[in-house]
Amino acid sequence: MSGPDWTGRVLELEVGPVAHGGHCVARAEGRVVFVRHALPGERVRAAVTEDKGGSFCRADAVEVLLAAPERVEPPCPLAVPGQCGGCDWQHAAPAFQRELKARVVAEQLQRLAGLDWAVEVEALPGGVLGWRSRVRLVAGPDGRAGLRAHRSHRVVAVGKCPIAVPGAVEQAVERRWRPGTEIEVTSDGDGRVHTRELATVRGKRRARQLTGGEAVQHAAGRDWRLQAHGFWQVHPAAADTFAAVVREWAAASPGALAWDLYAGVGLFASVLAGQVGATGHVVAVESGRRAVRDGERNLADLPQVSWRADRTERVLQSLSGQPEVVVLDPPRSGAGREVVEAVAAASPARVVYVACDPAALARDVAFFGAAGYRLERLRAFDAFPMTHHVECVALLEPAGKGA
Repeated sequence: MSGPDWTGRVLELEVGPVAHGGHCVARAEGRVVFVRHALPGERVRAAVTEDKGGSFCRADAVEVLLAAPERVEPPCPLAVPGQCGGCDWQHAAPAFQRELKARVVAEQLQRLAGLDWAVEVEALPGGVLGWRSRVRLVAGPDGRAGLRAHRSHRVVAVGKCPIAVPGAVEQAVERRWRPGTEIEVTSDGDGRVHTRELATVRGKRRARQLTGGEAVQHAAGRDWRLQAHGFWQVHPAAADTFAAVVREWAAASPGALAWDLYAGVGLFASVLAGQVGATGHVVAVESGRRAVRDGERNLADLPQVSWRADRTERVLQSLSGQPEVVVLDPPRSGAGREVVEAVAAASPARVVYVACDPAALARDVAFFGAAGYRLERLRAFDAFPMTHHVECVALLEPAGKGA
């Protein structure tokens, strides 16, 4: 049965704990209210922005009656209710942002995997501004490029983006575009800006490269050339940082077999190849055909790496051999039960799981637990400052190891 519609109503709320998704939890008249632009412990007036009549609704804190000591002035004037939806925590001090993310990761692990785990979110080099190397803008009805409001198709025009790499969006926002055009902007490891437009013309989606096209990146001791708007870590320091953790935890032996699942262009495959050496074998699995082509080209000097261009679920049905280590870096939705069970059935000595969503990670850690693997180590990184996103790297090993 549908409940009341509070849309537009202003509530006075005592703000409770942080929740996954960039908001905090409050309660009013027996209902849960997910509040953005607030911090735990604050008292606010919040305007309800979305209510589908169920047990919860969504709201924005439009007035702070009692501020948390960690509250700061947002560096971007558009990081406020009703404006740009790209950032979630600009109103929190950077150290407290990381604390909030740590609480979310720990809560997900406890709720979904039954693990009580102390989590620390580590900062990456470079500070909390000027880090975003890839931005997708959209042209509003007036042709001005901007970013969408939270949970909305409404375009908020921007003059600049404080979290973007300097120079990344300025050219795009200075010109006028056909309304509805999406503009992808990427700043690569050499500081070159690559721009393409995505537009729907006569019902067909078309992409047109405007500047650049082939990006250069630097990570794991290698130079990478790849399609500028394909997958690469958004934070300039992330790829090298994650590769270092994978190198330490994978610890593949010379001559061993290793699997790199959801391999992208082969960042982690290159690390594994260096460990197993010329007598070993790394199987890199990636569904994106362009990423596979880029990976084969970039790792042409590593014949011990072989590529499978298909969905991970399908490839795992035919992979043979017992890998010493499996690295997987799935999309935000996670690996899922089918992949986890197939990996566990191969009996690797170590699994290194790189995750960009704590809920998906915690769910998959639970699946690994049911399949006989336990979480041994976990590191979390603030690879997306000012947003609610957090990157984790987990090490899983057979539960009976060392027992």
